Amino acid sequence: MKVPLAWLQLTREKMRLVVALAGIGFADLLMFMQLGFKTSLFESAIAIHKRFQGDLVLISPRSEFIAQMVSFPRTRLYQAKGFEGVESISYLYIAPGKWKNPANPSYNRSIFIFGFDPERPVFDMPEVNQQLDRIKLPDVYLFDRKSRAEFGPVAEQFEKGNPVVTELSDRKIKIGGLFDLGVSFAADGNVITSDLNFIRVTKRSMDTIDVGFIKLKPGADPQAVLENMQKKLPDDVKVLTMEGFIQMEKKYWETGTAIGFIFGLGVAMGFIVGIVIVYQILYTDVADHLPEYATLKAMGYTDLYLLGVVFQEAILLSILGYIPGFVISLGLYNLAKSGTGLPMGMTFDLASTVFVLTVVMCFVSGAIAVRKLQGADPADIF
Repeated sequence: MKVPLAWLQLTREKMRLVVALAGIGFADLLMFMQLGFKTSLFESAIAIHKRFQGDLVLISPRSEFIAQMVSFPRTRLYQAKGFEGVESISYLYIAPGKWKNPANPSYNRSIFIFGFDPERPVFDMPEVNQQLDRIKLPDVYLFDRKSRAEFGPVAEQFEKGNPVVTELSDRKIKIGGLFDLGVSFAADGNVITSDLNFIRVTKRSMDTIDVGFIKLKPGADPQAVLENMQKKLPDDVKVLTMEGFIQMEKKYWETGTAIGFIFGLGVAMGFIVGIVIVYQILYTDVADHLPEYATLKAMGYTDLYLLGVVFQEAILLSILGYIPGFVISLGLYNLAKSGTGLPMGMTFDLASTVFVLTVVMCFVSGAIAVRKLQGADPADIF
């Protein structure tokens, strides 16, 4: 069986090959981590959105993302209920609160509070909806067991059957249940309660809400109802589909903050680092074998064949260098997930994106390095 010339040249100097693969793996690792954090940013930001139930969403036009919603009159939601095709409505209050760690009362941390009318559930979360009777009680809250550890051993104590009592924004509260949501770049922890408990702890008026949810009758056209509402409702509210609400959140984090740009820049830097490393390897390899390339030319091999050898080396390097970068990234993803609580995980889209970038990176390096082959002139040898 014929062994490809490209493979023989790569493996001729084992140490150079190891250094090349380490460099490519490092570049891949940079891209994996930056894309991983960027993906987890979006996934954590819209985790709450995916758990809302409703077909249309009513918000203030000044609202940009879930952590800083601008309130609007609750009467707008009741007006929306009168439109043809609407079956039911519900509403949500959102605000940060000052949480006191029950195990360390001197330690305070900001936590997100979600409040709604238990008779009109807004979450498509069985764990929450099975505990609605509990949050109807005064000052009783459900705690997100995936909140960061700095909030104290709340979930552990509750699951052991121990009562958990603490303070939220200087008001004494009791934990009546748990649920799973998770942290995000905007929230380190979450609690859910009734609208009345929310008003008690935040001292807000019930006349304004942060998000309104509209459930349509079977067969109703969401886009048609949306356009009708947007046309007839006052301009102090904005109507979105649930998917539009999700895209609004993504757009904010991608373009409205520096975070999306920073992660994108990190991917670009990893890509450039990889190009430089692979170029140095291929250029050195071509330079070291220039006489042999000239001999091949004298024997009748075309420039196209020699270019193919260099590009084969580039492809081999991209595949071999990708493997350690991928494996190490799996471990770092698990480490980051356990340390931050963010939904870091390898996906097919993520793995394939970095692989394609690696192949392109090595191909570009090979395209730059093959210019050296122009100097492989048989006349210089014979």
